[in-house]
Amino acid sequence: MTPTARRWTRIAFAGPMAVIVAMVTMAGMALWLPGGAAGVDNLVLPLVLVPLIWAALFFHACLDRNLKRVIAVALGLLLVHGGLVTQKFMDARPASQEDHR
Repeated sequence: MTPTARRWTRIAFAGPMAVIVAMVTMAGMALWLPGGAAGVDNLVLPLVLVPLIWAALFFHACLDRNLKRVIAVALGLLLVHGGLVTQKFMDARPASQEDHR
């Protein structure tokens, strides 16, 4: 890969991809975090952690010398959490048939 292509790839993964992966991770976290005593911890915690997730992805993309590792981490998070969200939507039942607590 040429130095120019490496630089633009790093910029893409530090910029828009970091935001996209952070948002998809937030949506996926709501599915695997426990609900807590009030039943809302799995919704609030991902919202609070989005800036931290974004910052971690941004600084990882900027500071890691190994660009393949940056791509693997970002795409791994995107695929795992995107798969969780997709599975939830594919498994969705009509609201009239949902289990109520």
